Amino acid sequence: MALATESAGSESGPSSEDLIPTDLSDVDLKAVIEGVIYVTDEPLSADQIATALKQPAAKVARALEELTADYNQPWRGLTIREVAGGYKMSTKPEHHEAIRTFVKNLKPPLRLSLPALETLALIAYKQPITAPEIMEVRGVQGAGVLKTLLDRKLIATAGRKTVVGKPILYKTTKEFLVQFGLKDLSELPTLKEFEDLGRLSLAETTEPDMASSQNESAEPHPETQSSDTAE
Repeated sequence: MALATESAGSESGPSSEDLIPTDLSDVDLKAVIEGVIYVTDEPLSADQIATALKQPAAKVARALEELTADYNQPWRGLTIREVAGGYKMSTKPEHHEAIRTFVKNLKPPLRLSLPALETLALIAYKQPITAPEIMEVRGVQGAGVLKTLLDRKLIATAGRKTVVGKPILYKTTKEFLVQFGLKDLSELPTLKEFEDLGRLSLAETTEPDMASSQNESAEPHPETQSSDTAE
């Protein structure tokens, strides 16, 4: 009987009641949303959550508002905020230094070299931008740095500029927004903040990092690869 009922249901298609079940209370919905944001690496939009949980968008939006307010309480170490078009759980900015120190004691943190930070800042503010334009500003070849940023998915190609040679254009990615905790590009830090970040990175750079920076300068330019690979 169960199989027959299931079959009949699939033939007639889901009803509006199936798409918007009412068995989740407001409290349960908040708990479930908190759980899915916690277990998901990528930021989740309100629409994605509503569709996946088969809940009304307005109800999910209200639950997200309440959750965000809950996590904004001073005694909470985590926060839920909008990043790159979705909601993501992260530590609070005011506790970053203490948590950063703790994590440093566990394992060496992954850092960008100063050249990589400078190049990333240029791309973020001037995008889309070509490698020759980056070199013109920085005054040095940055092929290895571009490769590093591409490998870390912080930048991506954005077609080719319609000038002689048709150089590849570069732009920042969604991963860039996630890594820097930005809702969108309008929240980019100031150039001074980027410089401060660069100085901090340089001060902490170890010998292996310095060797990595030298290797970056020595690596071939991404545009020397075949056009199929570059694009």
